[in-house]
Amino acid sequence: MPARAFPTMTQLATAPRSTSASPTHTAELEIGGMTCASCAMRVEKALAKVPGVAGASVNLATETASVNLTDAATGADALIAAVKKAGYEAALVAPPDAALETADGDFSSASEPTAAATAATATTDRKLSHARRELAAVLLCALLTLPLVVPMAGEWFGVHAMLPPWLQFGLASIVQFVFGARFYRAAYRAVRAGAGNMDLLVALGTSAAYGISVYQLAGHSGDAMHLYFEASAVVITLVRFGKWLEARAKRQTTDAIRALQALRPDRARIRVGAGEREVPLAQVKVGTVVIVRPGERVAVDGVVLEGRTHIDESLITGESLPVAKQTGDAVTAGSINGEGAIAVTTTAIGAETTLARIIRLVESAQAKKAPIQRLVDRVSEIFVPAILAIAALTLIGWLIAGSGGETAILNAVAVLVIACPCALGLATPAAVMAGTGVAARHGVLIKDAEALETAHQVNIVAFDKTGTLTIGQPSVTAFEAVGNIKRDDALALAAAVQRQSDHPLARAVVKAHEAAASEAKALTASAARAIAGRGVEADVDGRTLALGSTRWLQELGIALSPEAKVRARELEAAGNTVSWLMQRGPQAPAALALIAFGDTVKPTARAAIERLARLGVESVLVTGDNHGSAASVANALGIDEFHAEVLPDDKARVIRDLKIRSAGIVAMAGDGINDAPALAAADIGIAMATGTDVAMHAAGITLMRGDPALVADAIDISRKTWRKIQQNLFWAFVYNLVGIPLAAFGLLNPMLAGAAMAFSSVSVVTNALLLRTWRSGS
Repeated sequence: MPARAFPTMTQLATAPRSTSASPTHTAELEIGGMTCASCAMRVEKALAKVPGVAGASVNLATETASVNLTDAATGADALIAAVKKAGYEAALVAPPDAALETADGDFSSASEPTAAATAATATTDRKLSHARRELAAVLLCALLTLPLVVPMAGEWFGVHAMLPPWLQFGLASIVQFVFGARFYRAAYRAVRAGAGNMDLLVALGTSAAYGISVYQLAGHSGDAMHLYFEASAVVITLVRFGKWLEARAKRQTTDAIRALQALRPDRARIRVGAGEREVPLAQVKVGTVVIVRPGERVAVDGVVLEGRTHIDESLITGESLPVAKQTGDAVTAGSINGEGAIAVTTTAIGAETTLARIIRLVESAQAKKAPIQRLVDRVSEIFVPAILAIAALTLIGWLIAGSGGETAILNAVAVLVIACPCALGLATPAAVMAGTGVAARHGVLIKDAEALETAHQVNIVAFDKTGTLTIGQPSVTAFEAVGNIKRDDALALAAAVQRQSDHPLARAVVKAHEAAASEAKALTASAARAIAGRGVEADVDGRTLALGSTRWLQELGIALSPEAKVRARELEAAGNTVSWLMQRGPQAPAALALIAFGDTVKPTARAAIERLARLGVESVLVTGDNHGSAASVANALGIDEFHAEVLPDDKARVIRDLKIRSAGIVAMAGDGINDAPALAAADIGIAMATGTDVAMHAAGITLMRGDPALVADAIDISRKTWRKIQQNLFWAFVYNLVGIPLAAFGLLNPMLAGAAMAFSSVSVVTNALLLRTWRSGS
């Protein structure tokens, strides 16, 4: 792995949304008061009408709105006013990383928390406080409702213990107008805005049941009374309980974001002169030396200046094993230092850190809508008016059929209560949030919901070779002694010649010698000098040695045995670069060893290709390397089709040809600048984060470590997420398709309808949360 394991990743900033106009910037709003998909649609329409708005996307699950602005003059006040006019609350979300922006660099004192940090903390506290209040309200509501329900249940067993009518009236009235007040307020705002929502359905339904009971109480007495106070109270209690459960479940879908945010340390220990000082993170600047002790979290992105250690990057990259770090290696904010103290030179802070960009990308993916959500939005837009019409027809139909007014009203109430569009609105975003969250925890960053939806259909993955399926650095693939010298002795001589060089091939030779762990002592070279276009030579142990190309060997007039020539041709045909260790100078010129260099296949590459095959996905190799090298890697990995010596522009052509041939979805996995055209040409691009920013900017999915096994993980997660979306939409539609006719035909009383409606939303979110149990290879 290269030392620069985590690039700056500029592309991990929120990707611009596709709109008819070019947005100058994006505003994020927190929306309050939404209860169903029709609410989200109404907020979207209200925001879209604001001058300077190119488009708006409202996410019911996250309760946020993302607004694309083409006019920089469009202020937050205009957006908030539009949302309030539509009947909802809105507040501007502080920039996610404003709390980590740098201060003036004064280390003399601790600064106060930034406005953004204070706002973020206040938002979290407000949500937790609201959740506690909601739970208290649900419990009180249930305590008031139980005395109404328990005696009714006793009637089924012949136990007559109904409360006095006026006591029922008192309990039901508190539930209806104190704990049910929120439904009236929201319904009023919806009607005032000329639209309907779930609250309107609940308010109408419970008011009708309560109204019948009051009418009976006022106009009848004794056995002639049929009171339905328990029905209205139970519906309000169940709906509030269901909304509390739903909110609790939705908070769990954002666990991935909260886990990542928790990785940010609040303070850092910096080097000041000869000493150290702990300061707020906001005071750390690029270039500051940060000291990280064993067991502490790394506070900044940087490069190791001093020390050696192992870093646990599992929560950022998904890599389960600690990664060795030494001087010159990159470290990432949020990772945990192992056994050694290190000094880190800061290279990125605040919004520019890898962790901040990951958080921003995951938030963006969770906030965006999947293409299938557009169908749901169109359905939910007409859902509430259609339910009101069905309830009216139910009422009229039962009256025409000759039933009493009470029966007709109760059946219409049941229709209003069971028909809740909440499940429809939550089906897709809840699954997307859970899917992108579990993907992020395993080192797969999905840019948006559209990429998630596209990836599940992939049937071909085209792989780049260098850096994607192979390590991307040369290594010694063969070292064979020539003549009478022992292999270990020849390897020690070659390592001595190369030890002072920084050339990649030289480092490969030294590494091979260290890995051999031979008993031959390490030798020291002197008078080392590079020979342009040929190699390097040095004096070792009293003789002059040269290490270089076959061309240099021929120029020196060194003869090779037939066996050595054949072996060299075999290695070159397999895509290796062949060099020679030679003796020259006063001694008789002779070849001492043959050295073959090649790019080693990654340890997990073959298993990754095999797993893709099990998923029904075909793998294709597309590389700019020579035919021999491509064939060797393809054979080693079990890839049947490969394209060699392909120029960058031709890679895009190969991808287009694969799309035409397969008539399916083609993904491209790569990491280099030369892969960017192919990544853009593919239906879905998959980039290695160990590669270049350009490649990742063109990709829809970024893999946080250079492991090709993550390609199969990304496809598997997208498929399971898509399956959850389908399941959720199926159940959301089934609840209504089955429940509404049952209610209309009098087979479902209002209490059961309320229970079914509450259960529908909770079950959809709970089903999505099952994605959190996903494991690689499962």
